[in-house]
Amino acid sequence: MPDARGPSELNLVQLLPNLMTIAAMCSGLTGIRFATTGQFGAAVGMILVAALLDGLDGRVARLLHSESEIGAELDSLVDFVNFGVAPGLIIYLWGLHGVQSGGWIATLVYATCCLLRLARFNIGNRVQSDKEAAGDSQAADFTGVPSPAGAMLAMLPIYVSFIMPQSAQMPSWALAVYLVLIGGLMISRIPTPSFKSVTVYADNVRFVVVGFVALVAALLTFPWQTMVAVAVGYILILIKSAWQFRKNRKGLRGL
Repeated sequence: MPDARGPSELNLVQLLPNLMTIAAMCSGLTGIRFATTGQFGAAVGMILVAALLDGLDGRVARLLHSESEIGAELDSLVDFVNFGVAPGLIIYLWGLHGVQSGGWIATLVYATCCLLRLARFNIGNRVQSDKEAAGDSQAADFTGVPSPAGAMLAMLPIYVSFIMPQSAQMPSWALAVYLVLIGGLMISRIPTPSFKSVTVYADNVRFVVVGFVALVAALLTFPWQTMVAVAVGYILILIKSAWQFRKNRKGLRGL
């Protein structure tokens, strides 16, 4: 018997989050295209645009009350393309030819680690949703480096090369080891900060806004220097988190 209610309708504006996700994928794939023609600055820029869209699509979906299961699946699949496949290929084309098969193995290891990281994240999201449904919601840190942050860190040698084009490029073997290390950080158990759980006092919101404007201005004016500073700052946060994680584990063993 046909449904008397007729086909369901959806406002076009509610499709905006999914369209942003698709746009992010197009940006990541375009980054690969630029890399194949040697335009590595544009390639890295496309990955950064994809990261920006990735950070906005979920928030726009919640704002428009248009969250959906297909949106969540699209987001995860696109993240693998943008932060696993695309950065790996860009780095391989940029600086891993010198180690031939070894460079390709490092690229595959990095992409696989990103895939595993996203799979673990999806499972964690489902567990968190169950807790929220049961009224036991808790803001928690990420486990391991998130895939967008992993891509940002993986491309750090490229940022540095743009700042100092006259200096010797990072040796291919060292770049391969570095890429595998970043992949390892993504699947590690090190707790990393989730900015969704960060809160500020209402009186301090103006400082956050000013800081955000300053960051955007710095990215537009000195993009590579700013990305190096952001990446180094994140590495320092990781070192602190790893030290605290190790300290806590030792404390538990001593009980």
